[in-house]
Amino acid sequence: MRNVVLGAVSALVMAAGAAVAQDYPTREIQGIIQWGAGGSTDTVMRSVTPHAEDALGGTVVMQNMTGAVGAIALNYVADADADGYTLLMGAENPMLYKVMGLGDRDYGDFIPINILARGTPILVTRPDAPFSDYAGMMAYIAENPGEVRFGSTGPGGLPSVVTAMMQTVEGELDVTFVPYDGDGPALTALQGGAIDVMPAVLGASIEGIRAGAMVPLAIFDTEASPFLPDTPIAPELNEGYATYLPWGPFFGVFVANGTPEEAVTALTEAYAAAVENQDFLDLMENRGFTVMNISGDEAQDFLSSWQSTTAWLLQDAGLAVNDPEGLGIPRPGE
Repeated sequence: MRNVVLGAVSALVMAAGAAVAQDYPTREIQGIIQWGAGGSTDTVMRSVTPHAEDALGGTVVMQNMTGAVGAIALNYVADADADGYTLLMGAENPMLYKVMGLGDRDYGDFIPINILARGTPILVTRPDAPFSDYAGMMAYIAENPGEVRFGSTGPGGLPSVVTAMMQTVEGELDVTFVPYDGDGPALTALQGGAIDVMPAVLGASIEGIRAGAMVPLAIFDTEASPFLPDTPIAPELNEGYATYLPWGPFFGVFVANGTPEEAVTALTEAYAAAVENQDFLDLMENRGFTVMNISGDEAQDFLSSWQSTTAWLLQDAGLAVNDPEGLGIPRPGE
């Protein structure tokens, strides 16, 4: 009789566990977007998440949480309960926090639910700038030290990495950097005349370029963009860039380590399905983003490779605060 009772109890426990897995999510999920409204990360996350909600059968309430090059959002999610109800919707910056001396955490403290897409770096200026191409910009910087204002999103942000590429090849740039909480606010400032040049992602700037509000100076990629076929690519300007390309920002959804497997599985399946939604694919294509849709080991390998390439790029440009080797980050190819 005792064995029968124990068996019945065990069956009930197993059934309850299965019900918990099937019931996730049972309440609203919080999605913390690492950058400000209107920027690349915000655009990608607000485009894909409604489709993930449909697949998940739940609600994700998104909130922009800016500051400290994305570290405020990352620490908020890392410190929350690892229960699957707080997502980090971030970009590439955390993989450089240790190298840039911004913190001890990176995406190694998280599970990648999905690396959704990557962007292509581009250098843009105002239509009324005193230069209209890359060579003209470099000549103007040399003739007017400290005068040209570059938009920045802080150490480890896309502008700092693009600038590192440029300085590795061109030598130190004597420009003034003006900080912003993301490329969205910076591109708005560019159009308003507050800055002269912005290293940005193509997806965030392409509408402004199409509208004539910005002028593209160079694409940092291995081949010309089909969206801007007349804009030169960086290797045509100087072969030294080719060492670092292709390179670009990426956008992903993460949960803290320790999140229950059932939540990780449900979220992974939901976002994988969402990326394949035709509306999202069309948006990514129209904005010049490259869809990735990777998770698990593939995503982890991508993150490690990206971190290695970028950390050593910054180190070689003299911009890293901490030596990547001392942090256990191998040089690419080693």
